[in-house]
Amino acid sequence: MMERPMTDIDPSSTVHGRARWPAGSLPAFQQALLSPQNSPAQRRSLLASIGGGFSLALSDGQGRWLLAVDRFAIETLCFRADGGSLRHAARADELGEASDLDPQAFFDYLFFHCIPSPRTAFRGVQRLPPGHYLWWDQGQWSVEPYWVPEFSPREGLSFNGARTQFLQLLEQAVARQLDASVPTACFLSGGTDSSTVAGMLGKASGKAPVSYSIGFDAAGYDEMAFARIAAQHFGADHREYYVKPDDLVAGIPLVAAHFDQPFGNSSVLPAYYCALKARQDGFGRMLAGDGGDELFGGNSRYAKQRVFSWWMLVPEPLRKGLLDPLFQSRFAAGTPGLRKAYSYVEQANDPMPHRLLAYNLIVRLGPAQVLTPDFLAQVQTGLPAQHQQQVWSAVQGASELNTTLAFDWRYTLGASDLPKVRESTALAGVSVGFPMLDDDLLAFSLGLPDDFKLRGLKLRWFFKEALRGFLPDEILRKKKQGFGLPFGVWTLQHPGLHALAQDSVQSLVARGVVRADFAQALFGRLLAEVPGYYGEMVWILMMLEQWLRARAPDWRL
Repeated sequence: MMERPMTDIDPSSTVHGRARWPAGSLPAFQQALLSPQNSPAQRRSLLASIGGGFSLALSDGQGRWLLAVDRFAIETLCFRADGGSLRHAARADELGEASDLDPQAFFDYLFFHCIPSPRTAFRGVQRLPPGHYLWWDQGQWSVEPYWVPEFSPREGLSFNGARTQFLQLLEQAVARQLDASVPTACFLSGGTDSSTVAGMLGKASGKAPVSYSIGFDAAGYDEMAFARIAAQHFGADHREYYVKPDDLVAGIPLVAAHFDQPFGNSSVLPAYYCALKARQDGFGRMLAGDGGDELFGGNSRYAKQRVFSWWMLVPEPLRKGLLDPLFQSRFAAGTPGLRKAYSYVEQANDPMPHRLLAYNLIVRLGPAQVLTPDFLAQVQTGLPAQHQQQVWSAVQGASELNTTLAFDWRYTLGASDLPKVRESTALAGVSVGFPMLDDDLLAFSLGLPDDFKLRGLKLRWFFKEALRGFLPDEILRKKKQGFGLPFGVWTLQHPGLHALAQDSVQSLVARGVVRADFAQALFGRLLAEVPGYYGEMVWILMMLEQWLRARAPDWRL
């Protein structure tokens, strides 16, 4: 049967975000995406040519749909396939009901502190993973990646030439995020990325940047001094707000209810109050620095994992024949002087990404110690680790460092940091741009040699050296912190916050999710012993309960 010529895109089609389309006729390009004559490879190539952050839901009006999101899922898109019909929406809660809630998604949340795609909190509702698309044709459908990171380190790269290109790309990336009709400010934590964005905002706009910072009156958590250094250096119109425990009591239910599923990144509250302050001052858009660490090697775990990788440089006969048996013995495990060596060898012999389970909060505490037998009977505790392995294995032929970066693009960025900033700014009433995730900067980072990202144990070596002279030396030397929240400390000090947190966890006990003896130990002993560590557990449990109160108050096992 001959195809009816498609003269236009169906009116039900939608495009969200700030997509940069290839040159040529946009309708013709969209029609090519929907053409059944194009092979999947051609469709993937067309999608990979789109730049910027976007979500697409295109229909030809003849029973075909193409749904897609950008490489990092800056924009998000969910779908539900019911029989022969397809429904889609930006939010999972627009497609799912309280009766659809999935206990497995809640376990994933406790594992990741978010619910990574494709799963959502609702059975039958999926979220497109970053760089993926859905092809729907007369009720038959599939989801595939159209883009997988391919690292191609350039041998003999000149530092000076790369530095010049990098600085140009940074300024271009910031300029692309500006809109002359929307007053734009920026987040400024005092870290390398946000400071770079603030400085480049001044260059790209030709006027003093307006920056917003959040402070905390708690020892070890406040970075305002560094934010002020960066602001002064760039001549910024700098504005500050100190978040207080009362702000958390007021903001936690509001922020938890705003998300389309449980979300546990605790820096979402500071981000919200920062954006709210900007909105109150008349700004409609903010620029964030997220992505610099993950593209250019800035997280401390990259150096830590390199230390473990050194063990594999020991000749195998020596390692397997002598050192492994020695350091993995019961004697080594029980001897104070050898205990660190035992732990090091144990983790070094555990391949990535399984090695990361050693740092996972719910794994270390033990699911059976935290969660009820009834809840555990409804979930598979091994699925999150399987998800991690699949994501890890998707990148082929890359070094362990670059594979770890791509792994973080999926989890740290796509599932956690970007939703945190996107939703907190949306709740405050402003839009957000992520210049560090610009396509040209991404392509540049894919071509950097490993030792430009991590030189020895020096994190983001090239990034910092390229910006020497542009950023203040104090910013280049400081340790990474961000908008860290002193939640555990404040929970012990502030009666209202303590009551909110304890009541939330006790409600999860009543719902049949959390063990009563664990909740008692958490507030009776553990939180006071190590507020930072156990405060994180309290936080993710509290945010789960607060979301349930807003979306499914009667839900229980």
